[in-house]
Amino acid sequence: MSLLNIFDIAGSGMSAQSVRLNTTASNLANAESVAPPGEEAYRARYPVFAAELESAAGGHLPLSTEAGDSEGQNVQVLGIVESDKPFNVRYEPDHPYADDNGYVTYPNVNAVEEMANMISASRSFQVNVEMMTTARTLSERILNMGR
Repeated sequence: MSLLNIFDIAGSGMSAQSVRLNTTASNLANAESVAPPGEEAYRARYPVFAAELESAAGGHLPLSTEAGDSEGQNVQVLGIVESDKPFNVRYEPDHPYADDNGYVTYPNVNAVEEMANMISASRSFQVNVEMMTTARTLSERILNMGR
């Protein structure tokens, strides 16, 4: 693996974790939004990641790689999926958006779970930054060896 590949891998990881942080922030922002009767409430959203493998010969995705071969691996965001967990339904007969039975539909967002996701994504982003910093320091030391 080339030292320059480290920057690509860390950069793609940072980009993926940014998407994860944005979806988590969106989930937290909508955690207490209420759906009017007859409309569906906000559904929690989560990004789906995959390792993207590129062969050195033209950027084709190989079907398999040999063990230990990590050249050209990046993190790819495949998309964002909505949670299929049931909505949170609360009995609040005085609420303006209560249905005929007095129930109000809230999103299926678990704030504790989202905070754990935020901490995990933030830490992953930080690790990628540290990896880039270490690779930069090593590159500088290699360049200074020739002096």
